[in-house]
Amino acid sequence: MTAPASLTALKGIIFDLDGVLVDTAQFHFRAWKRLAGELGIPFTAHDNEALKGVSRRDSLEHILALGKVSLTEEEKNGRMAQKNAWYLELVNELPPDDMLPGAKSLLDELRTCGVRIGLGSSSRNAELILQKLNISGYFDGVVDGNKISKSKPDPEVFTLCALHYLHTQPSDTIVVEDARSGVEAARAGGFFCVGIGHLPQADMVIASLEQINATLLDQALQAYRSV
Repeated sequence: MTAPASLTALKGIIFDLDGVLVDTAQFHFRAWKRLAGELGIPFTAHDNEALKGVSRRDSLEHILALGKVSLTEEEKNGRMAQKNAWYLELVNELPPDDMLPGAKSLLDELRTCGVRIGLGSSSRNAELILQKLNISGYFDGVVDGNKISKSKPDPEVFTLCALHYLHTQPSDTIVVEDARSGVEAARAGGFFCVGIGHLPQADMVIASLEQINATLLDQALQAYRSV
């Protein structure tokens, strides 16, 4: 058995959920599109890009603004509950092994190296999804939409996860994100940010988790801190 890598700088890592560890973003899109359709609002995959990493309420407000539709507070709460119910119906179809490429092996390696692992997601269903994937045991801390008062791009989700759950500092913790709002949140909190996809705002950009490992992340963080 290969000995675990000896890491110098990296003490903690915080993953976003949708689009990073699992592709449930498609389920959000389908549920929001169904809701928008009921309100007579055209809603495309391009429109959905603006909702990545955004809270449920802010997502609804964005869709209502697109269609110039006004709802009462009671109606908004009802629509958000309906959207979530549709989303959960889709999540229940999620196979236990349906993680994005490289995610499981990276979690295994980070755990072996002693890196504390957190989840920082705006989703209110993060715990459920982790259970569906049978990976709850990897996480030392989970901060989701149920535990925060400010959505990304505010850094609250990441600072709360690092300081109160992982017991690490932003300077020795990496955030992995796939949305611009998440990258902005990580940078605002003083974290080194790895962006998946076309995210030039991130400190390090990759196509998928298959391209990184614990050693590369440690080296990237060391280089970032030495600048």
